[in-house]
Amino acid sequence: MGVPTLAPHVRLRHDAARDQYVLLGPETVAVLNGTSAAILRLCDGQRSVAEIIAELRGTYEHVAEDDVRGFLSRMAARHYV
Repeated sequence: MGVPTLAPHVRLRHDAARDQYVLLGPETVAVLNGTSAAILRLCDGQRSVAEIIAELRGTYEHVAEDDVRGFLSRMAARHYV
């Protein structure tokens, strides 16, 4: 995966009622944890996966490259990115 971006049919939104980020797709709502939301917010079509990992490492203490790549692969398999 080179430069991930959210799929055109998917929206990342903050749900004020839950005070959490959600991923909205056709007939689906996925409630995200903080880490998942942080990764997906960086999937803007401008940053490579390596740049996303580097930016996360600037914010969080422990960022495992394999975990980020694995998460993005799962999101790609679901056609979210």
